[in-house]
Amino acid sequence: MPTPVTPPADMIEKARLYVGNAYAPYSNFRVVSIVRSSTGKLYPGVNVENSSYGLTICAERTAIFNMVTNGEKSIREILVYFPDSEKPGVPCGACLQVISEFSPDNTTRIYSCGSHFRSCLMYTLGELLPYRFKLDLEPLGRRSEE
Repeated sequence: MPTPVTPPADMIEKARLYVGNAYAPYSNFRVVSIVRSSTGKLYPGVNVENSSYGLTICAERTAIFNMVTNGEKSIREILVYFPDSEKPGVPCGACLQVISEFSPDNTTRIYSCGSHFRSCLMYTLGELLPYRFKLDLEPLGRRSEE
């Protein structure tokens, strides 16, 4: 169940800085995401649309790839800001899977905010993706006992 919250002020401040960088000429639906890594650093991302819609990338994945590009691989929390919507939304399935790849467990906080941060909800990764996919890297026949 989502919880109404006020996200951390530094994440809100950073998100406001990047709204104008979102590239959404087809949908006019801008999205900004800020990832806080396990070291506390903030990484921004915006949605970038393409006329070939399948090549569009969401803000959440852009922020996560920014974090990875800068040498970090663990998400503590993530803010998703929808400045053109009064209501908060949730990350798409592809973004949730990418968030799960870099989240140590299902307790990673996901803040979702509508325009001007008037309406914000907090979810855990486990609430939005309760059965996340994780590739078992153990060789066949050598799986650990549970």
